[in-house]
Amino acid sequence: MKAFDDKEKASEKKFVLEAEEEFKAEARRNKKLALWAGELMNKDEAAAKAYVTEVIMADMAEVGDDDVFKKMKADFTEAGVEITDVALRDKMRAMMEEARREISEGTS
Repeated sequence: MKAFDDKEKASEKKFVLEAEEEFKAEARRNKKLALWAGELMNKDEAAAKAYVTEVIMADMAEVGDDDVFKKMKADFTEAGVEITDVALRDKMRAMMEEARREISEGTS
């Protein structure tokens, strides 16, 4: 019975660590996206930093990436920046992969 309990605890610990890494990766991805988008929208440094916070907060609105996508798409439209849904989703996916890689490699 102890072996089963040990295995269960190890599985729980692994799940928690993976969830923490995914959370960190999403936050990193959102920061990268916001800085990229801020540049496209010609935001100055202070506005770009504020936009990072806005994007990170938007990510907490609902589960998944749609909240970030909707916010950024609306912000691009408001700023007069043309970007297709596919291009924005591709950028989000690429930056998530980059963020995950950075987290796993321990780079900043």
